[in-house]
Amino acid sequence: MSLFSDNIRHLRMKKDVSQEIVAESLFISRDILAKYEQGKSQAPYENLIKLSRYYHVSIDLLLTVDIRKIDMDGLIKLDDNRIVLPITVDQNGGNLIEIIPQKAKAGYLSGYSDPEFIESLQHIALPFLRNGKYRAFPIEGRSMPPFQEGSFIVGEYVEHLEHIKDGHTYIMLTKNDGIVYKRVFRKGKKFMFHSDNPDFEPYEVTPSQILEAWKYACGFTTTEYEPDNIPHDTVKNLLLELKRDVSILKNKIQ
Repeated sequence: MSLFSDNIRHLRMKKDVSQEIVAESLFISRDILAKYEQGKSQAPYENLIKLSRYYHVSIDLLLTVDIRKIDMDGLIKLDDNRIVLPITVDQNGGNLIEIIPQKAKAGYLSGYSDPEFIESLQHIALPFLRNGKYRAFPIEGRSMPPFQEGSFIVGEYVEHLEHIKDGHTYIMLTKNDGIVYKRVFRKGKKFMFHSDNPDFEPYEVTPSQILEAWKYACGFTTTEYEPDNIPHDTVKNLLLELKRDVSILKNKIQ
């Protein structure tokens, strides 16, 4: 027997349907389905897709995770049959927020849809965050002040990219860059990722590159924020240059 055979048998019994009904829905014979459930035959790719869509469970879960140990009814259903683990609460009803530690950040790109990876994460509870699915992500670099190295952003899961609002900040998981925290704007059918630090150039991202989006809910830092030490004379010179540029621009308009 295999995880796959155990899983599809468990899902069918949980759905309380016969092998005949499932086989008919999948356009395969009952004998073939029975062999899958008994572990006597391996399902070809096209039948894996059919089973995945029929039970609304991703193929990787069917093949690699013991679904009997997961509360399937409490899972958030995502596009392409992906899932996020259920929203869990503490004894007081507060959300338990999963924390992606710095050392696990690199592995999140490959483990974000793996229930066992997510289950292994530590949790915190914040009493003011109750409704929604939340996760805390580590921040690197200095592109989004005042958050800097050692900071964490707690994001609320965004189920559809259509729900992203212009000018708001999001933790975005992308195929190319992994975890990034940016201010997001729409540009036609694409998105522009902006940094609040002007030293960093904005860049364009297509929806197909985005794997997850988490809207900013709150943030906390483990290091003290130190503003840039800009001499007074430098600030004064910058203001004088700005005033001069504005005057030149006004003259050109006139």
